[in-house]
Amino acid sequence: MTKNIDSSSPLPANIEEQSGQIPENVARRRLLSGIVASGSALVMSGLFRQAEAADPLPIPKWTKSLGEPVAARPYGLPSPFEKAVIRRESPAEFSPPGYVPPLSTSSWALTPLQDLHGSITPNGLFFERHHGGLPTIDPAQHRLVIHGLVKRELLFSMDDLTRFPAVSKFYFLECSGNSDTSLEGNHGQTAQDVHGLVSCAQWTGVMLSTLLREAGIDIDKARYILAEGADGAAMLRTIPISRAMDDCMIVYAQNGERLRPEQGYPIRLLVPGCEGNINVKWLRRLEVSDIPAFSREETSKYTDLTGPDGIAHKSSLFMEAKSLITFPSGGHELPEAGHYEIRGIAWSGRGKITGVDVSVDGGKNWQPANLAEPVLAKCLTSFTLPWRWDKSSATLISRARDETGYVQPYLEQLFKARGKFFVYHNNAMQPWRIDGNGKVTNGNRG
Repeated sequence: MTKNIDSSSPLPANIEEQSGQIPENVARRRLLSGIVASGSALVMSGLFRQAEAADPLPIPKWTKSLGEPVAARPYGLPSPFEKAVIRRESPAEFSPPGYVPPLSTSSWALTPLQDLHGSITPNGLFFERHHGGLPTIDPAQHRLVIHGLVKRELLFSMDDLTRFPAVSKFYFLECSGNSDTSLEGNHGQTAQDVHGLVSCAQWTGVMLSTLLREAGIDIDKARYILAEGADGAAMLRTIPISRAMDDCMIVYAQNGERLRPEQGYPIRLLVPGCEGNINVKWLRRLEVSDIPAFSREETSKYTDLTGPDGIAHKSSLFMEAKSLITFPSGGHELPEAGHYEIRGIAWSGRGKITGVDVSVDGGKNWQPANLAEPVLAKCLTSFTLPWRWDKSSATLISRARDETGYVQPYLEQLFKARGKFFVYHNNAMQPWRIDGNGKVTNGNRG
């Protein structure tokens, strides 16, 4: 069939366009030539590679067939090519006493920080810490009681709690034992190994202060809230009343869905900015009291031993300002010299991060990093810094500042200030060493 051409229209460039059929190899060559032309400056800078193959962009096999049907997986899963991005249990040499892999009920699983982007941790990769195993709780049978120094002792079902005004806030959670491997022989290779007990999410629930007022808290006599979990460890922690009436939440959802079992399903306590252990999971009881609980986790565990004699300090709950370079970090390998983007995360239990400095020479010189919006209080903040690596050895390190003026210290500064006995709340700077071949290792490993 002959195609008529409107003489008032521009003539097509060639017969393929006139017929409306452009051979795929011609179309690909034009596309690539346009990309190379528009990105020539980037090609010269080494960010893009010049196409060398005769057919540099072949049609892949997955473009030549239909994919899986819609809703093939009723609950979405990551690509199978991301199967290595998972939580990993702590290596046995620095796991809790009595650890028997893989059957321990008192252990932890670490977030793969080096593989993540941005400030929010997917629910399936959020770190775990359990003291008595993972309970399976029927939400229809679960109850939360508030009693003690209140006018009305109240018993809440899950339906009762979700009828209160809901709030959603972004906060990080960090185990007070995070990074303690740096204090115990410099174990750990990757960011996950050493610092993987920190994660961040959007939490949804009801303010704790709302429930306490509903119960008629005796604000003149109340000094503490004793929070108890329903797990096999019957976790019990003390929260000062000033914190309880501030930004604490009773949480039932995380990143838009109901809590996962390992995060405290069906409800947990959230105490923003404070050590993970006080954020009691599987919450069942809140007692308003005028004295602390002095529970197991507040005496034999989770107390900071400081000074030359290792005196225990109670209620050192806040997680201080901290930052971590996640790329490049231990386990990575830079393939060649050229441009890279250093990226990482920073956080503070005292409020907002106001700045992060990055050094590529072990702290001799510093550059301000770029903070990604939004910068929120008590939330992970992402930072980046462009960097050109010339294949010489380098030591990357970052330091954070928060809105109180606090500056993240060196490890040596912490030992000097706290003594040799401290284990918890290690917020020291983390160095990563890069050798001339691009291999990245833990700079704290001797």
